[in-house]
Amino acid sequence: MKVYISNYRNHWVSPYTILEKVFFWREIEYDEPIIRKLSHILEPFSTAWMKFLDFVHPRINYIKIDRWDTWNMDSTLAPIILPMLKKLRKEKHGSGFVDLQDVPEHLRYTTTEDYDSQSTFEFYNEHEFKEGEADIHARWNWVLDEMIFAFEHLVDDSWEEAYSSGEFDIVWVPDDKHPNLKRMEHGPNHTYKCDYEGLQKVYDRIDNGLRLFGRYYRNLWD
Repeated sequence: MKVYISNYRNHWVSPYTILEKVFFWREIEYDEPIIRKLSHILEPFSTAWMKFLDFVHPRINYIKIDRWDTWNMDSTLAPIILPMLKKLRKEKHGSGFVDLQDVPEHLRYTTTEDYDSQSTFEFYNEHEFKEGEADIHARWNWVLDEMIFAFEHLVDDSWEEAYSSGEFDIVWVPDDKHPNLKRMEHGPNHTYKCDYEGLQKVYDRIDNGLRLFGRYYRNLWD
């Protein structure tokens, strides 16, 4: 896989920017007759210059996918998605709307009143964002944290070791009911133990984080 994506290009040079340089000795007013006239004259040149630079210096958007990238596509994408989510969490400038049903109980309301279950739209519409504004950010931060949790555990699965201990000792013994077959049993040195209940709780949280990632994918803006 090779990915080259540059920042957005901005080649537009406003006629007013040019005129501000021309009339450097004073502050211009955009509604001045002479300024308006000159801006109309310069506008075609600004447009032509922008199109020229857009052609010779376009935004780079090159993506090459190799055949092995799709063998374990989830493993390929996870280490790319994780640092992007962390950077968004740290540097975001806004918060997306989150359905109340997707967050814990303590993040669902902005006051201590007992609200009936309702959609996010109805809730926000009723309160006009006055009290709920801080909670909008809290809900979105919680969702981002759950996404990050999921991808952290997908990128590095060594966390599973904390839920198990001991060693496997497997022996094969004749099956009394089927003389030609053998069955697997634990040997005398088998000490392996696993907290399957705790492990399942982490798996469930990972699945929920991935569900939130898909549900709020279009909210992943800066």
